[in-house]
Amino acid sequence: MNVLEEKIEGTIHLLLYILQKLGGRSDIHKLFKILYFAEQKHLVRYGAAISQDHYHAMKNGPVPSLAYDIYKSVKEGSLAYTRFFSTIDRFSIEAIADPDLDFLSESEMQCIDESVRENKNLSFNDLTDKSHDEAWNQTARDKEISPIAIAKAGGADNHMVKYIEDQLLIHSAKFE
Repeated sequence: MNVLEEKIEGTIHLLLYILQKLGGRSDIHKLFKILYFAEQKHLVRYGAAISQDHYHAMKNGPVPSLAYDIYKSVKEGSLAYTRFFSTIDRFSIEAIADPDLDFLSESEMQCIDESVRENKNLSFNDLTDKSHDEAWNQTARDKEISPIAIAKAGGADNHMVKYIEDQLLIHSAKFE
């Protein structure tokens, strides 16, 4: 399995886990915002992202690009994800499989569970307003939001921000 396939599989099981917590279905706006806020919590507490996805500053808040690509593929009828998801309507998705919890750590599930509790009953507009945080505001529309900005918007202290910066630097290093 290559790196992209691993990222996709991990994202599938993250989405399935959140959908399971939401009763099996959700509109993508709520699904993506719950993932964003869980991601933010995990960055602030542990200095690591839950997913390997990249968030982009879209009109209605941060959108995880790989998760959005998966959703679009399902919506367009691609067979690639039919064993995991089906679309309900133009903007909603349903889980048709259980998540493989081997893809999630205890800390990740904890942050996701908290995000679900805090955000599941918020309206579209409330989720949009909440996600229009400092990270979203400082990023040009349709551009990638920095994990550092996401962590800062979530309240990460200077030590955690430095740790995340160091981890990103190590991750991007090219060894010969």
